[in-house]
Amino acid sequence: MSHSLRDQLLKAGLVTEKQARQADQQARQDQRKQPKAPKGAPPARPSAASVQAQAAKQARDQELNRRKQEKEAARARAAQVRQLIEQHRVPRLESDDYFNFQDGGKIHRIAVDAALRRRILNRELTIVGCEGHYALVPPDAAERIRERDPRAVVALPEDKPAAPGEDDPYKAFVVPDDLTW
Repeated sequence: MSHSLRDQLLKAGLVTEKQARQADQQARQDQRKQPKAPKGAPPARPSAASVQAQAAKQARDQELNRRKQEKEAARARAAQVRQLIEQHRVPRLESDDYFNFQDGGKIHRIAVDAALRRRILNRELTIVGCEGHYALVPPDAAERIRERDPRAVVALPEDKPAAPGEDDPYKAFVVPDDLTW
């Protein structure tokens, strides 16, 4: 049997001439891609520069993976906050009466009625914000939201009435908390 395997397959009709040429061409390309090492030479050891480059690449990859995981965790926490707000929020009111509050250095407002205003001032409801929208939720839900994102809960000022001075001429006049202008 002096014929090559290629010739034998062609004679048997298992492959065409075109398929045989493609296989030869692929074999030559694969052989060209393989690096040639000198005969009898020991395997090449990586240089110090290549080891440092590989270590730097590995450190960059780890940093990128860490950042990606942090972003995923932040995205998951934001989704949990949205879900908690949606589950526990008090239904919105259409009212001409508003409760004004400060968040992030800006004054915002939320529509309320007299009962909701009283509940907010008595700390029975808490204002939370998510993606530019504000809602009222019970304090226990607000605590769960605060665990996930402390910035989402709007802190109302503590009720510390200013002590009138001894020489204040208006100390006998009390200004109500729910005064609207």
